[in-house]
Amino acid sequence: MFIKQLYTGCLSEAAYYIESNGEAAIIDPLRDTDVYIQLAEERKATIKYIFETHFHADFVSGHLDLSKKTGAPIVYGPETETKFDVHIAKDGELFNLGNLTIQVLHTPGHTIESSCYLLKDETGKDYAVFTGDTLFVGDVGRPDLSSGNMSSDELAGIMYETIQNKILPLEDDILVYPAHGAGSSCGKNLGPNAYSTIGDEKKTNYALQPQTKDAFIKAVTEGLAEAPRYFSINALINKEGYESLDKVKGKALTPIAVADFKRKLSEDITLLDTRHADVFVNGFIPGSIFIGLEGRFAEWAGSILSFSKPILLVTGPGREEETVVRLARVGFSNFEGYLDGGFDAWAKAGEAIDLVINIEADEFAMDIPHDKNLLAVDVRKENEFAEGHVKGAVNMPLNDLVDTAMIAGLDDDQNLYVYCGGGYRSVIASSLIKKQGVHNLRNVTGGWAKIKEEKRIATEKDISVLN
Repeated sequence: MFIKQLYTGCLSEAAYYIESNGEAAIIDPLRDTDVYIQLAEERKATIKYIFETHFHADFVSGHLDLSKKTGAPIVYGPETETKFDVHIAKDGELFNLGNLTIQVLHTPGHTIESSCYLLKDETGKDYAVFTGDTLFVGDVGRPDLSSGNMSSDELAGIMYETIQNKILPLEDDILVYPAHGAGSSCGKNLGPNAYSTIGDEKKTNYALQPQTKDAFIKAVTEGLAEAPRYFSINALINKEGYESLDKVKGKALTPIAVADFKRKLSEDITLLDTRHADVFVNGFIPGSIFIGLEGRFAEWAGSILSFSKPILLVTGPGREEETVVRLARVGFSNFEGYLDGGFDAWAKAGEAIDLVINIEADEFAMDIPHDKNLLAVDVRKENEFAEGHVKGAVNMPLNDLVDTAMIAGLDDDQNLYVYCGGGYRSVIASSLIKKQGVHNLRNVTGGWAKIKEEKRIATEKDISVLN
């Protein structure tokens, strides 16, 4: 028996490769499927099954492309409805994989079709359970992301029955392999570990503790943050199908010369610059939206960018394909191409450029008492802002800056000092603000982490929110 967790940090997503006696199964593959095919080839195995735990909302799965390339059937659990061919398994159905057996456990609650896959070893003993978004380390899947018409409370009630009847009866020594780890928006507060055991979850997971159904529903539904904007789009793509990644890359990886690129900027497009933040601020094409590959790139792209507009890319040298693949993982497929030669070619051609002024926290501290028009703009989430912020700052969460009315409400004579937690989100925010024609801004490098170390800057908490 061979099990490999394939973890993608920027999405906090785990896919799984399981193999026995030359036969392999893939659980919850990402859209870029070469890694699974290469792993099987290296191990001289044949991919026999592709198991999906549910219709994922936070990424586009690779089930269709992987099935076409390998001939392996796609398996979903009961109550699945799709527009492509799949094997809809019965609750309790068994699949043989070499000397192993995989049993389907229908575990609705996160979504109605959600299912776990219980792996039995060569002796028939329950060994591991692949829980998708049903059970995480320290949490369970949030019940408000269903593509159906059920309420959060209804799905949470169903999740309660799932926990009682399908999860808690499992033996304590069974390994738990979830689809996500810490940082994922598919749960409220996922633990830091990438796997666990049923026994450990029974001891520490709040959702597995003895409680009434009503108490459970309240526990899993309260305090849910708003789901990222792209989640409903991705869930629909996974349910209805998509264009192959090879075709998407074929269009996207088209080099465009500076002159042609400049002409395209007059069209209704998205100009996306994915270089490192430290490079972007020193020079970029006016109107660019910055989302750097060094951060949680795909999540922010899905939350900020339009899915309907064609995308023109400016990337670091040789990072065009990586950019396209990571965008495709969250459902983007409408690309025009990329700037041939990158930003350097644009600058060498003498074309107009823009920049973002960076300042350190100590410079910020010196400016505060002398600039009557200074406005600190905190682009962190509301809960982060509540825990502590610059005194007098306004909270404009990055997710909300796609609403141009928020930016339009800024006064022309205000000098904006933009900051986030560490400096990544504030550069994204600065690009969005400048794109709307507001240029009197500065980006505070190091963000709140550095600001709170600067004793000359007054800070405060939002007690009303914390209470």
